[in-house]
Amino acid sequence: MLIEQVKEHVISGILPFWSKLRDNENGGYYGLVDFNLNIDKTAPKGVILHSRILWFFANAYLMFGKKEYLEDARHAYEYIKNYCYDKVNGGVFWSTSYQGEVLDSTKHTYNMAFAIYALSSYYDASKEEEAIKLADEIYHVIEEKCCDSVGYLEAFDLKFQPVENDKLSENGVIAEKTMNTLLHVFEAYTEFYRVTKREEIKSRLEWMLDTFADKVFNPELNRQEVFFDKDMNSILDLHSYGHDIETAWLIDRGCEVLGERKYIEKLQPITKKLTQKIYETAYHKNSLWNECDRGEVDKKRIWWVQAEAVIGFLNGYEKEPQRTEYLNAAKNIWEYIKENVIDKRKNSEWFYELDNNGVPTENQKEIVGPWKCPYHNGRMCFEIIRRNIDV
Repeated sequence: MLIEQVKEHVISGILPFWSKLRDNENGGYYGLVDFNLNIDKTAPKGVILHSRILWFFANAYLMFGKKEYLEDARHAYEYIKNYCYDKVNGGVFWSTSYQGEVLDSTKHTYNMAFAIYALSSYYDASKEEEAIKLADEIYHVIEEKCCDSVGYLEAFDLKFQPVENDKLSENGVIAEKTMNTLLHVFEAYTEFYRVTKREEIKSRLEWMLDTFADKVFNPELNRQEVFFDKDMNSILDLHSYGHDIETAWLIDRGCEVLGERKYIEKLQPITKKLTQKIYETAYHKNSLWNECDRGEVDKKRIWWVQAEAVIGFLNGYEKEPQRTEYLNAAKNIWEYIKENVIDKRKNSEWFYELDNNGVPTENQKEIVGPWKCPYHNGRMCFEIIRRNIDV
């Protein structure tokens, strides 16, 4: 049974792996485990990594109720609160040294969104009012300093003067706005609204749903555009397979949390098209390709893309039960993950990326790093358990 398998994996594999990375001397969690499983205890500590760890352990506690998971969450929370939050200018830094000094003071909307996402879940788990107050402060920073009438701006210096968005731009372009940041602000606000039910957050979620439908989704290609100029004009022919299947289920989830029929009716046809397009275009060899940049397909298998594909196809099957091919795809990708993506070496977790033959790529990317975290694969497990589809 799929549910039993992922439950065993998250409890016996992912959770203990990350718990052992607690830095009990300097706070937080160690920032790097290389391909050869060497822990670099002096590596910088990414704030995105710590937010995702906080989210992961908070949700593990909410799902399984074990106090040690809440303690691991609290350990991440204390680090974010004490070392990552800018008490003078607001928002969170990009990274710290291993001892907690500010290393990169960039303020990024994407990064701050993940802090809200994590703090909201931690509040739900711990009932600590301080956590939701901190989430609210970061929310107001984003709304007052990081957006315009068109969308969310991206990168700023310490005092929120705009800087080049090199951290969330790839493929040879520098984007002033991105689908990725918009998606994760939406994801964060969905969780923030779920635990607070504040009307102002609801209105921002509705505004973002309109933006996805009217400006990000390309109805001719049945995909999302990825990189934009300041006016939300697409600047690159790029199809990000992982983001599209992730968006499909996150938007459906957001619409469910909102409970507004108008937006379900507006967005669900789009999320169905996104799911179908990814199934037809990117699903190969029981796994998902990475992306297509200006007609050239990147066939690497990235850890987070596989995890999001499992949830996305399960979500697609739930919305359209006659599409049994989606259910089969979700099960087949899980089998691919078990066989290829989960690192069988002792004291390891998932490989970062594999080549088209299911072998770790030659560059041997890290097992833990600023972006390599327990958020995607842990969430995949939680979602499968939560959805309780009997397969």
